[in-house]
Amino acid sequence: MMDVLWSAPAGSALPAAFAGILGLLIGSFLNVVIHRLPKMMQRESDNYVAQESGKPLPHEDRYNLLVPRSACPQCGHQITALENIPVLSYAVLGGKCSGCKAAISIRYPIIELLSGLLSAFLIWHFGSGPMGVATLLFAWLLIAMTFIDADTQLLPDDLTLPLLWLGLLLNLNGTFVPLKEAVTGAAAGYLCLWSVYWLFKLATGKEGMGYGDFKLLAALGAWLGWKMLPAIILLSSLVGAIIGIALIILAKRGRDVPIPFGPYLAIAGLLALLYGKPLTQMYLGLY
Repeated sequence: MMDVLWSAPAGSALPAAFAGILGLLIGSFLNVVIHRLPKMMQRESDNYVAQESGKPLPHEDRYNLLVPRSACPQCGHQITALENIPVLSYAVLGGKCSGCKAAISIRYPIIELLSGLLSAFLIWHFGSGPMGVATLLFAWLLIAMTFIDADTQLLPDDLTLPLLWLGLLLNLNGTFVPLKEAVTGAAAGYLCLWSVYWLFKLATGKEGMGYGDFKLLAALGAWLGWKMLPAIILLSSLVGAIIGIALIILAKRGRDVPIPFGPYLAIAGLLALLYGKPLTQMYLGLY
């Protein structure tokens, strides 16, 4: 059985199904990461400011990805193991807390489903060897960053930097691209958006994007190499334009409301991972 699950070729159904189940479980944990990591960062910042000014620390209780246990924000009911089964628990509970009947955000099962379906597809597409398993980590980190950036307009170093270093380490043996291309991709990815940031700021006096975007594109360059950066930038711009127009028309979102760029980079990175080479060849063929 383990031989079937491990190192199976692309197109194998059983490893893909197993990855889908694992992805659902990871998706449940990603919900915790998306909710808690920004709060952890804010608490750390608050404590640092208080410490520097000689004031009592405002947050002395333990708060991390494991402690305290997840609970309903309305009534404090602690989520039991049976109430934490991905997707299924949400359906059985009817999308409501078992304690106070307050509505549970539909986003929780959506993220679990997204993680599960994407995990299954990646293993089906790449197989269950080292490359396929690596793409799972790639996707899970991008899912977390996408929703954190959408909520807070932050791309935490705790996620972008591990993604960057993991890409470089994986490419020591050329898992995705030769190491030289990966290192060049990381540097070029960072400098590309860094240059855009400063040109925009010098021209307008405003900040058009955050430093987290530089680090995310650097991480994508570390995974996929510098040759894929033009495709990623073009894809992210296209995805951003489509989603931005849809938000303005359908959600009545004002044009002056800032829209985070990280989710578009993440989507473009996944598309480039899956279809980057044929897209690049098609793009170059136009010229």
